[in-house]
Amino acid sequence: MCVLVAGFYAPVAWADPDGEPAAADAVEAPAPPADDGRVVSPPPVSSKGPDGWTLILGAKEETQTPQAPLTTALSSRDYVVGGTFDGSLWAPEDTDEPNGTIEVGYQIGCGVDMSTSNGVTLTGTAGVSPSVGLGGVDVVSPLPDGLIPVLTTPVTGGIAIGLKPGIINIVPVTKKEFQGFAPWVMISNFHIKIDGCVGQSFIRSYAFLTRSTKVSDQILAYYGETKVV
Repeated sequence: MCVLVAGFYAPVAWADPDGEPAAADAVEAPAPPADDGRVVSPPPVSSKGPDGWTLILGAKEETQTPQAPLTTALSSRDYVVGGTFDGSLWAPEDTDEPNGTIEVGYQIGCGVDMSTSNGVTLTGTAGVSPSVGLGGVDVVSPLPDGLIPVLTTPVTGGIAIGLKPGIINIVPVTKKEFQGFAPWVMISNFHIKIDGCVGQSFIRSYAFLTRSTKVSDQILAYYGETKVV
C-alpha cells in the first residue's frame, strides 16, 4: 500500500504545467521617468509691418521646474525656469540698424486667489438674552408662582476664508534695449515665486519684441506652452 500511494502521487507533483512561476522569473515594471522640467516651445511667430519690416520671435531649450517654497505654505508657488528667447528683424532693403526692446517674463495662473481677499478671519458674537422660565423651587417673586427670570449669554464663533476667482500673475524677468538685427535673452536657473495661490496652477513664458522708430512702434508677442502644475 505504501508503494502504490507513492506511485500515484509522484507523477502528479512532477508534471504540473500550471504551477506559479518562480520569483526569479518575475519582471518588475519600470519606474516612470522623473520630470526634468523641459518644455516644448511652440514654433516662432512673425509679423510684417506696413513699412516692410519683418519681426520674428521664438524660444528654445525652455525649462520650468516646480520647487518646494521656502515658506512651506500651501498657497505659495515657486518655480525654477530657464530658456533662450531669440528675435530677428528683417529690413526690406539696406538700412540702418533698428532700435527696440525685448522683454521676457512668465505668467502664472491660479485657480483660486487669496492675495487680494481678506484671507482667514475669525468671526464671533456675544450677547445677553433675558427670558422667563419655569422654576423648580418656590421663590419669593412678584411673578406668578412657578415662574422665575432667566438670563442667558449666548456666544457663537466661526472662521471665514476670503476666496476670489482665479487670477493671472505676471512676473517680468528682464526688458532689454537693443540696437541690431538679432536680439536675444538667455535665462538660467531663475527662481520665480508668488503667494496667495490656492488650487491648481498654470505657468507659461512670454516675450515681447518691439521695433521703434521716430514715428512708429511694431510689437510682436510670443507665448510659450502652458504647463499644468
